[in-house]
Amino acid sequence: MPHTASAWKRLRKNEKRKKQNRAVAKTIKVTRKTVAAAIKEGDAAKIADGFKTTQATLDQAADKGYIHKNKAARLKSRLAKKIKAAEKK
Repeated sequence: MPHTASAWKRLRKNEKRKKQNRAVAKTIKVTRKTVAAAIKEGDAAKIADGFKTTQATLDQAADKGYIHKNKAARLKSRLAKKIKAAEKK
């Protein structure tokens, strides 16, 4: 347990950031799963809408520093690749 006031404050900040980071990570995970489910169904409207939402979520998370900008780009790229592969089938 922290002993100094600054250590207590650091603990509070870390807990707050942990909650926010996990919330953002969960949002990203859920939006990616909805697109994956839409790809399996083959619903073009859901895929397009879900991909747009996922892109926006990833960009916001990268801009705010929750994830690295290269990670956001990598996830978007992989998702786009899966969508193109599904369209060819």
